[in-house]
Amino acid sequence: MTRTSAPATTPLSAVPLSATTSAGRSPAAEEIVKRFLHAMEIQDHATIAALLAPDLSYTNVSLPTLRGGKKVAGLLARALRRGTGFDVQIHHIASHDDIVMTERTDILKLGPLHIGFWVCGTFRVEQGRIVMWRDYFDWWDITRGTLRGVAGIALPGIRATLPVKPGA
Repeated sequence: MTRTSAPATTPLSAVPLSATTSAGRSPAAEEIVKRFLHAMEIQDHATIAALLAPDLSYTNVSLPTLRGGKKVAGLLARALRRGTGFDVQIHHIASHDDIVMTERTDILKLGPLHIGFWVCGTFRVEQGRIVMWRDYFDWWDITRGTLRGVAGIALPGIRATLPVKPGA
């Protein structure tokens, strides 16, 4: 089992994406998941679509499961458009073979509304593409994040933000 942890002060966009792991595997399941989450941050829809398998199963637990990489990529393209955004901070990441688990904070940005919440995600990667993506979250945490986000419209200093990059 491989266990790595991104420091709490390093946003995902600052984590280098290498082509191989230290063991020489190319590309590793963890790298695929990191690339996918980074592509969502920078709204790289071509990469998002390329990393999702045609037979993808995507579940936000307690919500209906969506099937099909093309369908999910299209949904993400509509959700991540001008005036919106997505930030992610990986707190912990662990993998074993083709399974990758992340503990992270996501921030959804809808104009001045920033909603931050905790998420635990499980991904299965086969042949360099994500075939299963299941996110677990707490509705109360999303409610708190939404309330903080609404208050942050009037008081931008309390908006959800990820840790500041070192040296910034």
